[in-house]
Amino acid sequence: MKLQLTHLRLLVSNYKDSFLFYRDLLKFDVDWGDEDSGYAELNTGYLKLGLFKKDLMAEVVPRIEQPSYIVNRDKIALIFAVDNVDEVYEQVKNQNAIVVTEPQDRPDWGIRTAHFRDPDGNLIEIYNNLGIVS
Repeated sequence: MKLQLTHLRLLVSNYKDSFLFYRDLLKFDVDWGDEDSGYAELNTGYLKLGLFKKDLMAEVVPRIEQPSYIVNRDKIALIFAVDNVDEVYEQVKNQNAIVVTEPQDRPDWGIRTAHFRDPDGNLIEIYNNLGIVS
């Protein structure tokens, strides 16, 4: 059996703000759900990004002891390619998103990046490739 990754699902505490953040600020098209549905699928172009209220998922998955928030912090980051990091960064910053890092070139990686957090604290990186100088 071969597995195929089709979705990345974020289990969020603040569903409505997270939904509005990804739909309105990051401009993802909504394939399913709305700001009140408790679950939504957004089209990222490659994978579906699912948002699901944590308490609704807890009804499906048995509760187990969870390590502290600090231990679990930033075990995942959402990485998005953009045409221009600086333009997207300004849009996000102007909407009062939680900025983590300003745009900066990372020549060793061959990209320019910026980082911010969604309303539920998930880490997001945006990047564009650096031009190759011949």
